[in-house]
Amino acid sequence: MRVIAGTSRGRRLALFVGRDVRPTPDRVREALFSILQSKMGGFAELRVLDLFAGSGALAIEALSRGATSACLVEKALASAKIIRENLDYCQFSSQARVIVRDAFQALPGFESNSFDLVFLDPPYNQDFVHPALIEIDKLNLLSKDGIICAETGSNEVLPESVGQLQRIDQRRYGSIMISFYLKRN
Repeated sequence: MRVIAGTSRGRRLALFVGRDVRPTPDRVREALFSILQSKMGGFAELRVLDLFAGSGALAIEALSRGATSACLVEKALASAKIIRENLDYCQFSSQARVIVRDAFQALPGFESNSFDLVFLDPPYNQDFVHPALIEIDKLNLLSKDGIICAETGSNEVLPESVGQLQRIDQRRYGSIMISFYLKRN
């Protein structure tokens, strides 16, 4: 897996190998970031939250493209170690914070923060995305023009809306579904 664009373009990221780790393939990340580029106009100055961070590839891609900061939440110690190595390798350690904690336990700690881009990429078929959307909405963690990108298995069904959050787009890539949510005004 490599960083696709930006200041760390082409750098190969370390991966934790295990049953529960499923990194987003390069071709899907490339499509995802192309969509985000067109919807957001760029990544400069964005504050990123990456829940269920895995290798950290999604947040690192955003940082490489100009995001100001990223908070990566991952409960597996081995994965958190890989995230830190990848951040060091790409020279983003000073812009990122790694939290080793369950995503749902970590969310209330962000109550005073607002994020412009939120990645939700939990293990598939475990119904983590819908409850995460509920908490993000309840805690008001998405900025006014922010976007949530939720990656699920293509057979998982997500709601059109959750509180103030409205699904604006959904794309299928084989067995992967990416859903995009905005905060309604």
